[in-house]
Amino acid sequence: MSTNNRIGYTQVVWEITRLLQEAESLEDALRTSLEEVVKAVGAEAGTVWAYNVSGDKRIYPSFWIGGGDLTGLSLAPGEGIAGTVVAEGKTTVVRDCQKDARWAGRFDEETGFVTRSMVCVPLVNKYQVIGCIQIINKKDGSLYNDDDVSLCEDLAMLTAIAVDGRGLNLGFTEGKKAIISLRDVKKTFGDGENQIQVLKGVNLDVREGEFLVILGESGCGKSTMLNIVGGMDQLTSGTFLFDGKDYSHADEKTLTMYRRHSVGFIFQAYNLMPTLTAEENLDFIGELCDDHLGAEEALESVGLSQRKEDYPAQMSGGQQQRVSIARALVKKPRIILADEPTAALDYETSIEVLTVLEKVIQSGTTLLMVTHNEEIAKMANRVICMKGGVVAEVVMNRHPASAKELVW
Repeated sequence: MSTNNRIGYTQVVWEITRLLQEAESLEDALRTSLEEVVKAVGAEAGTVWAYNVSGDKRIYPSFWIGGGDLTGLSLAPGEGIAGTVVAEGKTTVVRDCQKDARWAGRFDEETGFVTRSMVCVPLVNKYQVIGCIQIINKKDGSLYNDDDVSLCEDLAMLTAIAVDGRGLNLGFTEGKKAIISLRDVKKTFGDGENQIQVLKGVNLDVREGEFLVILGESGCGKSTMLNIVGGMDQLTSGTFLFDGKDYSHADEKTLTMYRRHSVGFIFQAYNLMPTLTAEENLDFIGELCDDHLGAEEALESVGLSQRKEDYPAQMSGGQQQRVSIARALVKKPRIILADEPTAALDYETSIEVLTVLEKVIQSGTTLLMVTHNEEIAKMANRVICMKGGVVAEVVMNRHPASAKELVW
């Protein structure tokens, strides 16, 4: 390794030390530290695994950057490379995971991510192994060298010290049922030379009853992915399952019934019919469903029963958005998709709308929200960061904030 690279690695170690010692949130510091190491060694992905020593004795993904969605997955000690490292407490470097007898290939099958090479180092506190850290796949296809391994071991050592010193609970993900499953989903618009590939292989599971926020810069594929999940657009290739049923290439009649009975929509522009009252807007949707919530009950749930005779033009933006939430609830949907629902609202009105959505989440409805507002992500159970048409990062949030705690 060149002198410049060695200096660079030393700077990364110092930055990780500072982060883990000074950060207000140790979880955020650990996530950022993992990201720094993944970037420094030129890897595709990284994972921190936590060993549930006092519970079921299994190993759970606690944080991960890039790669597949590991939510709900776990290993037994001795199972897979991570399980082996936890059981033996020794650093392992694997040149070709697909040919390694220890590799738990089911993870690649379940996530759609191909693991090629890996550095896996144990997390050891004063008394025992409490987990491990994996750094996966060099982007340039090269193998991990001694300096790469040393940097990973420094991260593991500093993490273990921080866990002991500041009492970080690495936590364990719940194995809830996946209601939505996307595998290698690609979407291309246009023909010939004018083709634009917006989604380039999305792999994602959405768990029943969770609040999932999708972040990313404009053009990264957030809304396109939401439209596919909502049955408003079709993928070019890949697989889309909802509750175990394949909708990858469903016909329009099937998609219409899926949208009608399973999905509620909340749009940035409200999309209320201007010639109908609030109650009539909801009744119109209810008439399309076999089993629906009454319009008055839905309006009451969003605090607008007294405005049922008002037309959209007679209501503020926040009130119209609350009506649109009630319209989604009328269908008694399995999932609700929200595309920038607060983008057109001021801060106070946004909090008002988010407070209503908070009650929806607490009722057990699955909610997917696309937003540019990273502050809203603090309310989510998980945050998906998209970049360049793929899922670049998955962030677990073990302590979701309430709507009234948000500030921007």
